[in-house]
Amino acid sequence: MDREVIILKSRDEIEKLRRSNIIVAEVLEILKEKVESGISTMDLELIADEEIRKRKAIPAFKGYRNYPFCLCTSVNEEVVHGMPSKRKVLREGDIISIDLGVLYDGFYGDSAVTVPVGEVSEEAERLIRVTETALERAISRTREGNRLMDISHAVQEYVEGEGFSVVREFVGHGIGRRLHEPPQVPNFGVPGRGVRLKEGMVLAIEPMINAGKSDVRVLDDGWTAVTVDGRLSAHFEHSVAVTSKGPYVLSRL
Repeated sequence: MDREVIILKSRDEIEKLRRSNIIVAEVLEILKEKVESGISTMDLELIADEEIRKRKAIPAFKGYRNYPFCLCTSVNEEVVHGMPSKRKVLREGDIISIDLGVLYDGFYGDSAVTVPVGEVSEEAERLIRVTETALERAISRTREGNRLMDISHAVQEYVEGEGFSVVREFVGHGIGRRLHEPPQVPNFGVPGRGVRLKEGMVLAIEPMINAGKSDVRVLDDGWTAVTVDGRLSAHFEHSVAVTSKGPYVLSRL
């Protein structure tokens, strides 16, 4: 990882990234309000597409490596990259991860949330809470002078201490004029290792956490990753800039 070319962003570029991420955050808030029993993941996709275009932005995922949708909608045991479908109708007790990226004024925004559908099980509620808290702990380590694996370890230590497991096949990433830039940001690792964090780095940090074992597999659609044991998975993501004043969460309203 130390040999990767990491692009440091100027203050002006970070503010452009902020504007892109604000669009992502606004659309995710709208989608969260729409999540209820009886709505399909394709309904959410259509809402997202309309709201992105209202804001003069471009869906970042649509067409990326031939992915056909604006959103990734991952339900229950689906970890990431779930594909919207009219046939996938949400029911009371489900949980859904909604992952969204946009391109605006030459810069990308990227964020994800996991939302309960009505009343959910105690395990589902706790999984969501632990995953979101893991993200906040990772963000708190996103400081100038720290090492990349300090972020990764913050997720792993907390999540495993809560009895859940960290997905290892999928990781966070740098973000800027490209959706995925160096460095990769795993959700596991040894603290004190990896590149030193510098002002101007912008990272999309995204814990993907399983209720059961960490093993995942990809379905025949070539995109949807699911837990091998069929247990629940949750996913949260923020795009975060390293600044001299500490972490700047670009995708938070």
